[in-house]
Amino acid sequence: MNPIDGILSRRSLLRGAVALGASTLFVRGAYAEELAQTPSLTEGPFYPPKLPLDTDNDLLVINDNITPAVGEVTHLTGRILTPSGEPMRNVVVEIWQCDAKGVYIAQEDGEGKDANFQGFGRFLTSSTGEYYFRTIKPVPYPGRTPHIHVKIKKGDRELLTTQFFINGHPQNRSDGIFMGAGGPLERELVLVDFKPIKDSKIGELAARMDVVLGRTPAEAPHDEPRPRRGRP
Repeated sequence: MNPIDGILSRRSLLRGAVALGASTLFVRGAYAEELAQTPSLTEGPFYPPKLPLDTDNDLLVINDNITPAVGEVTHLTGRILTPSGEPMRNVVVEIWQCDAKGVYIAQEDGEGKDANFQGFGRFLTSSTGEYYFRTIKPVPYPGRTPHIHVKIKKGDRELLTTQFFINGHPQNRSDGIFMGAGGPLERELVLVDFKPIKDSKIGELAARMDVVLGRTPAEAPHDEPRPRRGRP
């Protein structure tokens, strides 16, 4: 699949094409036309201070336990792309989120915590830039709309920290972090559609989100001006 097609299908940007114009698909700058970069958003207070023993990409089952976590089973997939649409191989994608009761694993004394929810996972992207997680559909907790935290790393470098939000959720508009992502395009770039999987007997959902990383100074061609970095 053409990376641009995948991004367009997920974001449904055609809904706003008339109002926002073709510039929603690309940004112009020192590198001519590029895919719009996924906004950087706060890490928040609940990145695990101590990682769990199990950090694989299945957040529903911890180690060899047979009891799964509570929640709507979601298969979260996507690609990590450069601004030109090239897949990024061997980058680490991390996600973390609260359980179905609104408790993070960082909250060790959280009341009603789901002991079967891993709460954090990692995945190393393939040659096509693909990542995959089995998790739950995010739920709200006091003061926040439902969301999944995401961090992208390459070696010892953090390339992006952001959050994914449920497309169409009524609490999005009152969430300060979501509204602080930028204008309509930037907010569109962190919205994910959670769609029922046909013929799933347990009501599983599919969610797909492509992430576009910005250039770093080390990646800038020597004969072109280096862009200002929009985040640390």
